[in-house]
Amino acid sequence: MEAPMVAVVNGLGEVERKVQKSYWEENSKDLTVESMMLDSRAADLDKEERPEVLSILPSYKGKTVLELGAGIGRFTGDLAKEAEHVIALDFIESVIKKNESINGHFKNITFRCADVTSPDLTFENNSIDLIFSNWLLMYLSDEEVEKLVGKMVKWLKVGGHIFFRESCFHQSGDSKRKVNPTHYREPRFYTKVFKECNSYDNDGNCFELSLVTSKCIGAYVKNKKNQNQVISTEDKGFQRFLDNVQYKASGILRYERVFGEGYVSTGGVETTKEFVSMLDLKPGQKVLDVGCGIGGGDFYMAENHDVHVLGIDLSINMVSFAIERAIGRKCSVEFEVADCTTKDYPENSFDVIYSRDTILHIHDKPALFRSFFKWLKPGGKVLISDYCKNPGKPSEEFAAYIKQRGYDLHDVKAYGKMLEDAGFHDVIAEDRTEQFLRVLARELTEVEKNKDAFLADFSQEDYDAIVDGWNAKLKRSSVGEQRWGLFIATK
Repeated sequence: MEAPMVAVVNGLGEVERKVQKSYWEENSKDLTVESMMLDSRAADLDKEERPEVLSILPSYKGKTVLELGAGIGRFTGDLAKEAEHVIALDFIESVIKKNESINGHFKNITFRCADVTSPDLTFENNSIDLIFSNWLLMYLSDEEVEKLVGKMVKWLKVGGHIFFRESCFHQSGDSKRKVNPTHYREPRFYTKVFKECNSYDNDGNCFELSLVTSKCIGAYVKNKKNQNQVISTEDKGFQRFLDNVQYKASGILRYERVFGEGYVSTGGVETTKEFVSMLDLKPGQKVLDVGCGIGGGDFYMAENHDVHVLGIDLSINMVSFAIERAIGRKCSVEFEVADCTTKDYPENSFDVIYSRDTILHIHDKPALFRSFFKWLKPGGKVLISDYCKNPGKPSEEFAAYIKQRGYDLHDVKAYGKMLEDAGFHDVIAEDRTEQFLRVLARELTEVEKNKDAFLADFSQEDYDAIVDGWNAKLKRSSVGEQRWGLFIATK
């Protein structure tokens, strides 16, 4: 893997730095892509992985790029083709010299042998458009990561981006190692560090990092059934996270307790099995799950039908949990933090688009359904379950609930008509409210019956939120105000 930069610090930090430097001096003797990626299949992986990584980057044409942990230059030359100026740093002198021998013909690259954690390494504030690192933070201590992120935010221009890629949970490369001092962290560690870091300008204005995207690297999912290669892009601006309100980590886990392991949508695995059976999935097909939650439905489809699933969700916490639950499964599922209303895919990309109780958040459903139509292959199917409402004006209480949640609800017939208007045919629009009521009642009964076990893991507030919420949904659905729809349509 690409060599990182480390600094000599006092005490335990000094010991770790010596270990890390020794580790990379040992593993960079050959100065090959295999030694840098610590994998015997590196050349083949690089052919797929590098273009994928580059395709994810924000535009850096004509801009200043700081590449940390540049290694022998696997990405340096590609960055230099578009950037106005690339500053390539690495802490192993032989490695950065190799990089210069490969990419020195680019006159817009500055090659530096430097330790990224050294206090002597500084750049002018607000001077860098893109900070790029590929396998770096996992070779730094937690404290070093936090300090480095703080410096990066200061170096970054407002509107600039930080891109980083790390191995999480466990190693990926198959190279044998006498020791392995790598920190295989959970993605949520990085999310927390970047989310909590901010900086101030001379006028006292506060800037923070906003998540642009976070996802698994598809090349590793495809070739190794490995979801632990995680990338993230942040930009410097203003953002408040969805995860601070409805989808806090604690809220997700309490939902999972109700719906079943891996699920945060109505009926859990039971409705998943029923609805997936309607899709007639074939091995090798590609499925897009919009609002994938923590991945239960995606694992079910991949493991039972041998399909490749891309799960996207706007919630960072949801995707973090999904990636964690993917470890060790060896199935073809990848996850990405993404907004389906701004994301785009090439025409005819997917055989199936699947979405469970998610599109209620989307206000311009006609535009989204037109995108679904474009993204699906001819003959492809879309399957959606979603909250709906009765035709006519809702009660004040239900209207207040819809407004508080930010939902956009339609009656079942109107929902189906939007799919038809987007170009779909053979549209099935079923009112499944009776099934919804049965599932809600069963879920509530289980929670109440196992109250002590629930309270052993969650608070009384969590318990009350579930019980009160489910009773409210039962009441609204029993009188016909809140409905539940199932929609299947074909391109």
